[in-house]
Amino acid sequence: MKIDICMPTSRTTLTVDFSAWLREFRAIVALSAPIALTNLAQLAMGTTDVLMMGWVSAETLAAGALGVNLYLVAMIFGIGLMNATAPLIARDLGRNRDAFEDVQRTVRQAYLSAACVALPSWCILWWTAPILRFLGQDAALSDQAGTYVRALMWSMLPFLLYLVLRAFVSALERPMVTLLIGVGAVLLNALGNWCLMLGHCGFRPMGIVGSGLATTLTNCCMFAAIVLLVVQDRQFSRYRLLDRIWTPDWQHFRAFWRLGLPLAATLSFEVTIFNAAVFLMGLIGPASLAAHAIAIQIAAMSFMVPLGIGQAATVRVGLAFGAVDRDGMRRAGWSAFVIATAFMAGMSLIMLLAPHALIGLFIDTSVSTNATIVQMATTFLSLAALFQIADGAQAVGAGMLRGLHDGRVPMLYALLGYWGIGLPLGALLAFKFQMGGIGIWIGLATGLAVVATLMMWRWAHRERLGLVITNP
Repeated sequence: MKIDICMPTSRTTLTVDFSAWLREFRAIVALSAPIALTNLAQLAMGTTDVLMMGWVSAETLAAGALGVNLYLVAMIFGIGLMNATAPLIARDLGRNRDAFEDVQRTVRQAYLSAACVALPSWCILWWTAPILRFLGQDAALSDQAGTYVRALMWSMLPFLLYLVLRAFVSALERPMVTLLIGVGAVLLNALGNWCLMLGHCGFRPMGIVGSGLATTLTNCCMFAAIVLLVVQDRQFSRYRLLDRIWTPDWQHFRAFWRLGLPLAATLSFEVTIFNAAVFLMGLIGPASLAAHAIAIQIAAMSFMVPLGIGQAATVRVGLAFGAVDRDGMRRAGWSAFVIATAFMAGMSLIMLLAPHALIGLFIDTSVSTNATIVQMATTFLSLAALFQIADGAQAVGAGMLRGLHDGRVPMLYALLGYWGIGLPLGALLAFKFQMGGIGIWIGLATGLAVVATLMMWRWAHRERLGLVITNP
């Protein structure tokens, strides 16, 4: 009798589980696809800058790489801090779909936090040129990079504010509207570069400074567009996100930073190792620097997809976290992981099989003077192919853990993997063992592999011990 009762129950459980997993896969794809495309659109703005700088000269491209990488040191910290917005909103909505006041408080403190990041960053970035010279970079390239950053840095605050509202829209699982804004921004930024940097449509050519101004104007327009959206759309306007926007709520402000600070540090550790790699490449030579800029831009384009999947995982895990749904958390996390790793495996094959086609998007491979850069970029791209799966795994793993409001331990993993292992190993291989840029890329790949392993171990460990149901 016991067997007869259990067997039908088991069959029903298996059927329900399979259907739930299928629904979760569909939900992750539906949410992550427009988010990933929006990430690609945002990256396309930077790619457009790189492409058009390359049309001016190789020196302009190298100066742009130096300037934007210093700018990103400050910007990435702000982006990481704003990453606290989505899991906080998702948790509140998981508890109560009508948590209007809680969501409003979170968004207001995110606005205030964005201003707290931007103001001191502007003071530091104004001195980009002397900072780069102090770091041993070429004086002429440093001066050119400094003029670029002085035009670019004003884009920081509107972009961070845009990210706050984008996280709000994504947490309500309406990411398609931000994709439309992102596509429009790509077109506007390209037009701005065409007119201001290259001097078309009756404008005076401003060179690299024009590129910085184009990005600043584009980010201001992106923020204006998403503000218009949250004010006019009926679903969004109920939250009244523009009411008393600079009113401090110190309890929620501290809660925002308590979650956001380790997230910002984690992202900063990851991105700044690539910034450090740029500076190390600059010490090797201009050709290595230009080749690295091309290869890293291609790898970054690939990375935007698992990044978007990780952001979707944050929302889906966070909603289940707020509802204290352990099975829902498990399904959301592992579904995102499977989708991300499958995509990155495909990208590895493309990088290995068609490197020249990818490099040709950035530089004329038929010109003999570019032969050294093309050869180096091909080698770097083959190494990038080797760490694609690890890069995707650490991105989605971080997103899964963000959904659980787990930031401190992943921050330590990032510090160990990137700065304790990856960068020292890359510098050692590059300069001590005379491997040049190849050694730096081996260090990057090793650091990513270490962090990916630790992130996924953390997720599996929390799940096995049942700690995922601890809802603060």
